[in-house]
Amino acid sequence: MRNPKEPHETFVICIRNDDYPASLEVWKVYRVLPDPRAEEHGHLRVIDESGEDYLYPEGYFVPIQLPKAAREVLLAAPSAP
Repeated sequence: MRNPKEPHETFVICIRNDDYPASLEVWKVYRVLPDPRAEEHGHLRVIDESGEDYLYPEGYFVPIQLPKAAREVLLAAPSAP
């Protein structure tokens, strides 16, 4: 899913949360941590509403590119809600 030319930190928008309504909010931006092995199996390692990273189906998200200023703010924010 990640393009090698993109920054190491990737962000996605959640487009569905079937089976995970307490962990994922639809239309919310989430940070994705690199996990090539998970991606091979169609999953992404996402920091969810618990503030921890878990694997979710790749089809639940759409990748987005953020402006540098927005990316820096989100990366500086604490992970825990």
